[in-house]
Amino acid sequence: MAAGENPPGPAGARAPHGLRSGLRGLTTRGRSFLAAGITAALCAYVFGQDALLRVGVLLAALPLAAALLLLRTRYRVAGGRRLTPHRTPAGQEARVHLRLDNVSRVPTGVLLLEDKVPYVLGPRPRFVLDRVEPHGYREVSYRVRSDLRGRYPLGPLQLRLSDPFGMCELTRSFNASDLLTVVPQVQTLPPVKLPGERAGHGDTSARALALAGDDDVIPREYRQGDDLRRVHWKSTARYGELMVRREEQPLKARAAVLLDTRHLAHRGTGPGSSFEWAVGAAASVGLHLIERGYRTRLITDTGRSVPTAGSSVTATAAEAGGLLLDELAVVDHSDGGGLARAEEALRGGEGLLVAVVGALDDEQLDRLARLRRRAAGAVVLLLDTTTWAGLRHVLPNTPDAVFAEQQKLLRRAGWTVVPVPAGASLPELWRSADRTDEAGPYRDEVRA
Repeated sequence: MAAGENPPGPAGARAPHGLRSGLRGLTTRGRSFLAAGITAALCAYVFGQDALLRVGVLLAALPLAAALLLLRTRYRVAGGRRLTPHRTPAGQEARVHLRLDNVSRVPTGVLLLEDKVPYVLGPRPRFVLDRVEPHGYREVSYRVRSDLRGRYPLGPLQLRLSDPFGMCELTRSFNASDLLTVVPQVQTLPPVKLPGERAGHGDTSARALALAGDDDVIPREYRQGDDLRRVHWKSTARYGELMVRREEQPLKARAAVLLDTRHLAHRGTGPGSSFEWAVGAAASVGLHLIERGYRTRLITDTGRSVPTAGSSVTATAAEAGGLLLDELAVVDHSDGGGLARAEEALRGGEGLLVAVVGALDDEQLDRLARLRRRAAGAVVLLLDTTTWAGLRHVLPNTPDAVFAEQQKLLRRAGWTVVPVPAGASLPELWRSADRTDEAGPYRDEVRA
């Protein structure tokens, strides 16, 4: 919880500045009373009416007294904010919890609490808090929602003080703020057998353990805390000291997800564009591979390589997925025209390469075909961007010969090609990448 303290009252040495601040904080009612009081005083001077002068002084003194009262109010408050959750998928709500603590020995008056949020998350929340007792607190919450992924700042929290008559209102801000990360929507993918799993560096951890066993045959010296059941008695007798069997570190399958962010490669705008579909597909595929035990990294056409926490043996799948989603939450179009830098970033050694690409010209098609040699297995989600542009609705019976030819060339290069039209279901498309003997699409692909 982010917390901060801010005494509403000014320092005594800066009274003139505080008085100006109080005058600027006069509400419409306070300014009206002050203007009416000054006008009454001038009329009393012109017409010589003492009773009207007393009324004018009273009207003018009331807002000034309210401003001075607020300026001399010195109760101290602390504010905090808590997000549930910190990461939320696009289109879903997150809840923001606010807490205000009165850390002074005097009760507060009526407080107006306001949190600053970007307009894409909804209207700015405002709460009216009644009197808060000494060392007491108040808790309120509100909901935010965005259809657009990204990182959005929340805060700083603002506190408005008001006098009982509503003549003056002063605003104080806390320093603490938080970030809400809106990530792409993730779909659960079915488990399928992917190309490259039978390669030596593409084995899953389960297969590596099945081949190597849980114990290494090379012993090491006994260390305090080792399980005595792991004592290797033959080595103990040979070396003359207690030896235990070394634990096998399971091998990790490696995978890379290539995301095509080129502006020229995508069609459509907003959440329904081909680019947003590609980002969501990269997030779904990346999380799916991490959950299956792959050490997964994200690569874009700009050459940016983002190793997830799955690259570390000690990292959890949740940490790996969190890093992947954080990166995809802020990824944007690139002005680059090709996949050359992505080819440099793929240094090889990946057991599996999954590419999510948009429209390709001849040069990028050749580069993508060459990328196949840098991985043991490769799957490409080839977006038919003409369906996002609405061109197929004009000529629905005209086949796209160029798109069909690109699929054939990539299949000849060794890619498992999955064509993606607009509105397609990613889980259904993912099933077509199945490389088992019973998978019909794969057998058709080999015959082609």
